Amino acid sequence: MRCVDGGSRRGSLRAAVAGQAGDRGRTQEPALAGGRRSVTRWVAALCALGLVAGSPLVAQSERLVAPQIVAAIASGAPGPVAGAADGDVTIVEFLDYNCPYCKKSAPELQKLLRTDQRVRILYKEWPIFGEVSEYAARSALAANWQGKFLAAHEALIGAPAELDNRSQVDSLLKSIGVNLVRLDADRREHASEIDAILARDAAEAQVLGLKGTPGFLVGRQLVHSALTLPQLQQLTSSARSSQQSPVKAAALSRRNKAVAQQRKLF
Repeated sequence: MRCVDGGSRRGSLRAAVAGQAGDRGRTQEPALAGGRRSVTRWVAALCALGLVAGSPLVAQSERLVAPQIVAAIASGAPGPVAGAADGDVTIVEFLDYNCPYCKKSAPELQKLLRTDQRVRILYKEWPIFGEVSEYAARSALAANWQGKFLAAHEALIGAPAELDNRSQVDSLLKSIGVNLVRLDADRREHASEIDAILARDAAEAQVLGLKGTPGFLVGRQLVHSALTLPQLQQLTSSARSSQQSPVKAAALSRRNKAVAQQRKLF
């Protein structure tokens, strides 16, 4: 249940990784910089952990990501964080603000945050739907210099219709108190940081083998579709169980299969 299957979007993904080079938490400013060189080093580091072209990262039967890769993606660099800063389970979402399934999952993630105080969500901006999507992603990241990334994210992902032009993005952000003059200045002044974050997110999506949005990492579990609250809760519970006792890995695999069956009905 992916918004896109790769195909014509892969060229833009490769361009993002090769030619583009983003933000942390609620009010902290992004610290990642260095552009293309930083992204090259990051991809090389992932490869050093065992991710080489042609090597499957995720076992198709279990759909589990190697723990060292999860750790690198979830905590290796600054990123937009919602929920508990020191949560015991991290959910990483690769998203596009014009992806309907990302929009469908957004309220379910908010319900999870309200019902589970130990969850941490890391948003990865992966604008694969074109120029307006990229403008929205850059604007959300730039809003972090005003301490408004999460508010911007929620406004953009909660838009009831597709974002067709930049003025729609600006209007939504203005409505939640983002200063558009400062936003424009921050987009330009911090362009290299934003480039680096977008390129890193795209590189990570490529390494994970994602071909569309949304893509979720819940603990070690990789999911390529929209999720309901019960599915998120089940995946989160499985992630906690596997952390507490490695002996429960087999049970985690069985629960993943049950979640996959549920997704067919979503």
